[in-house]
Amino acid sequence: MKLFVCNQGKNRSKTAAKLFGGKSTSLYNEINLITAEQLEEAEIIYVFEERQRTEISRKFPKQYMEKKIINLDIPDIYKYDQPELIEVLKGKYDG
Repeated sequence: MKLFVCNQGKNRSKTAAKLFGGKSTSLYNEINLITAEQLEEAEIIYVFEERQRTEISRKFPKQYMEKKIINLDIPDIYKYDQPELIEVLKGKYDG
């Protein structure tokens, strides 16, 4: 399973999960907050900013060391399913 992780889990990660399959979760949104179980189940984890990778390493050091985490480097300036976001995702996603 692919896991897409962003700050709120509403725009970037949700769009990526819809586009490429997988699950969307967040680092800071209580409604969709990332869990150790999600990280353990994931085959590969995608983040959108380097600070998200750092936050995962701080909160979940064991899972962080065991998983491949790819930073897509997409800023938090897009809305859910925005055509420009979809275009950027298609250009950066190599899965």
